[in-house]
Amino acid sequence: MGSDDVGMGSGPRSLMRRLYDWVLSWAGTPYGAWALAVLALAESSVFPIPPDPLLLALCLGAPAASMRFAALTTAASVLGGVIGYGIGAGAWHLFDQFFFDHVPGVSPESFARVQGLYGRYDFWVIFLAGLTPLPYKVFTLSAGVFAIDFPVFVLASCVSRGLRFFVLGGLVYRWGSALRDAIDRHFNTFTWLFGILLVAGFAVVALLR
Repeated sequence: MGSDDVGMGSGPRSLMRRLYDWVLSWAGTPYGAWALAVLALAESSVFPIPPDPLLLALCLGAPAASMRFAALTTAASVLGGVIGYGIGAGAWHLFDQFFFDHVPGVSPESFARVQGLYGRYDFWVIFLAGLTPLPYKVFTLSAGVFAIDFPVFVLASCVSRGLRFFVLGGLVYRWGSALRDAIDRHFNTFTWLFGILLVAGFAVVALLR
């Protein structure tokens, strides 16, 4: 038993552990891929939780399909980014207050800060947002609002999202059983690290100058 299992014992498992096991069980059904696609698409404009944990769980459940799951996640995420761009470009005046009030990380202040970066680093700003824990939705929506060149936006999104998800899928494809054993032994640590990265991404957007 790994040190991270202390406190879990034989009693009821944590909610996160049960959720992980539940998601992992979807790998053998037709519904896991659908859930992954919907999550990846929604996260690019509205939903606060990235698709990486579900992608990882599905890949661990079926390592041979890891690259297919990575391709699906990339395509859905880029499509969601295009939808976010479209909302920003064509309908922002209708939905801006909803996003500011209800979508974490999306605020007038974050938009103003991101606008200054676009003037100098449009491709690289979108690339870093797609690759890192930065909230991608802030950048998809604001790219449309500030009329960032659409081909540049799509190219940066494809490269960054593809790199992020294919690296994860490739790691599982190559070392699936070892990674699964490591996550089983240190699940609490991985959960904390993911949470910290997610919060850090929103904090970076809040501190952008």
